Amino acid sequence: MFGFFYYICLMEGLRKRWGLKTNLDVLAVFCVFSVNGSVSSLITKPIMAYFNWSTVTMSPWLYYPLKILVITIVYQSLFPLTGWLFGQFKWAWNFEKKFLSRLGLGFLFKNKDKK
Repeated sequence: MFGFFYYICLMEGLRKRWGLKTNLDVLAVFCVFSVNGSVSSLITKPIMAYFNWSTVTMSPWLYYPLKILVITIVYQSLFPLTGWLFGQFKWAWNFEKKFLSRLGLGFLFKNKDKK
């Protein structure tokens, strides 16, 4: 019984924090995160193989940070598309802009009409 109330409070908190309308939207966002992570991992494997990057051809100290970098780039590139597939494009695009702004790439999204 306690778990159910915890679940409801968690969903309500995330719904308000992310500016979503329903708890189903929160579930869709969870699906966006999970599917995007899995697909990014799957897509990274052939990219790494194409460049012949593996623990056999390079030091693991270089390989794993490089793999994390490639996964991050693929993940961020696919995030809006995955959001669109689950009907959450607007939310995913705003989340993406916020993330990239924190990396110092916010200038890419500045409104050029404002002076």
